[in-house]
Amino acid sequence: MDTIVYIDGYNLFYGRLRNTPYKWLDVFKLFQTIAKIQNPSANIIKIKCFTAPVKANFASHGRESVAAQNAYHRALEKIYQQRIEIVTGYHTVEKGYPPRYQHPIDKDDRIEIWKFEEKQTDVNIALAMYKDARDAKVHQQILVSSDSDLKPALQLIDAEALGVKLGLIIPRAKPEIGSKVRPPNKSLSQYVDWTRTYILDEECFNSQLNARIATEKKPILKPCYW
Repeated sequence: MDTIVYIDGYNLFYGRLRNTPYKWLDVFKLFQTIAKIQNPSANIIKIKCFTAPVKANFASHGRESVAAQNAYHRALEKIYQQRIEIVTGYHTVEKGYPPRYQHPIDKDDRIEIWKFEEKQTDVNIALAMYKDARDAKVHQQILVSSDSDLKPALQLIDAEALGVKLGLIIPRAKPEIGSKVRPPNKSLSQYVDWTRTYILDEECFNSQLNARIATEKKPILKPCYW
């Protein structure tokens, strides 16, 4: 069953990878593993990763964060070449004046902040999924995201009965028994054939790229702080 995976890079990083040792992630290996658990006949033919370039002034490690993201993308493209596509949007940064957090809210008590937003990712994912469902003759599409803004895309593909099986992977750790965590957004699950609500630490650990990846020139190295 030929499958395309669509990764919301921002969601994957902040939902599952941030503050973990798993950032040097082999997404192809990881999602092939999960896809085969759901259906042994699944065969990932392409991964499309949607993200935006890091802004050094707002990143925890400044220019090192920019270099780390670039190295990671280069590593994936070197290993998987035509089987992986990285689609970039952009970030906007502007001054904002939201109300201060308090109860009850006082709309006149506002503070000055930097408003930092990722742009185009949702639209790019939605367009790519619909176009592939209509034209690519693919058997299955898997979305890796918990962003409810993607609901219309899944709803449209489902409503038009394009013959594509839909899967959803929520990029978060598996909650521990008894822990109080926010449940996954069900607005996406209602339009797909199956949902996986977590990614295991073990799966991430077993799906890491080599720390050193050879190229025709300088090797690509795993960032030291990853």
